[in-house]
Amino acid sequence: MRFRHIIMLMAVASAALSCGIQNPRNIAGHVAAAPSSPGYEPLGKVEEVRYPCSVPGPTSRRMIVYLPEGYYGSDARYPVVYLIHGARGEETSWIRKGRMLQITDSLFAGGLAVPAIVVLPNLNQYDDDADFADSRPKGAFESIMETDGAAEWAFTKDVVNLVDSLYRTIPDREHRAIAGMSIGGRQSVAIAAYEPDTFGFVAAFSPYMPVMGKNSRYREIYRGLNQRLDAQFLMEPPEGYYLMNGKNDPYNIGAVAFHRKLKRRGYEHLWIMTPGGHDWPNWNDYYARALQLFFK
Repeated sequence: MRFRHIIMLMAVASAALSCGIQNPRNIAGHVAAAPSSPGYEPLGKVEEVRYPCSVPGPTSRRMIVYLPEGYYGSDARYPVVYLIHGARGEETSWIRKGRMLQITDSLFAGGLAVPAIVVLPNLNQYDDDADFADSRPKGAFESIMETDGAAEWAFTKDVVNLVDSLYRTIPDREHRAIAGMSIGGRQSVAIAAYEPDTFGFVAAFSPYMPVMGKNSRYREIYRGLNQRLDAQFLMEPPEGYYLMNGKNDPYNIGAVAFHRKLKRRGYEHLWIMTPGGHDWPNWNDYYARALQLFFK
């Protein structure tokens, strides 16, 4: 498989280079074309940013940033979509395993979606730099059991604020969306509930939503989530809230329960049930659907 070069961003110097935003240089190896289209060259620009972390774990992390075609040839400002991976994933998963580049290019070029910056962060929990091992993917069990909320609660401080400082964004909630699949869907729901002033659009694709009442560990990690959802929908309702799931998804019970809870409380959201299961064909489809709904 051929790999394309991705560009490191220029940023202000950090006090410690090991945990600062790195100087620009061309590197190879981290962002590959999707397997279904070997060698695909995106219309937009794909860049990599390493940034310092403010919570326990690795001193720095990495995110991939997609910039719409023509970004560097204009002074236009753009909304931002934050797109989160699931278990067994990291920041390149939506590109390596899915069709994020192809879908994004196609919808923007066809005028079917509002052109936006798309940010792919890494929200796995790692113990330290050795555990991080230059952004290694984790196994499903490891991803599920080691989640402790730290990377989620620091998301706005570590990722959103940095993106706003580096790129020409429209830095308000009406122009920010957060979405994710599987565990990333649950993380998107939680981050948006804890940061209702930050994200106006929320999408959860096949969200892995354990029944909180039966899982003391998740009750502890997501303490107060129900109350924060109440505040999110009653005080400043999201511009758009989308839940999408496959009929044959093995984790249906949690996703359906969450949908029913929102419906019972009268919280406006779009629930889409499709054929298929907990897999990339569905997640590609859901991303394409959501991208056409964001910022409209």
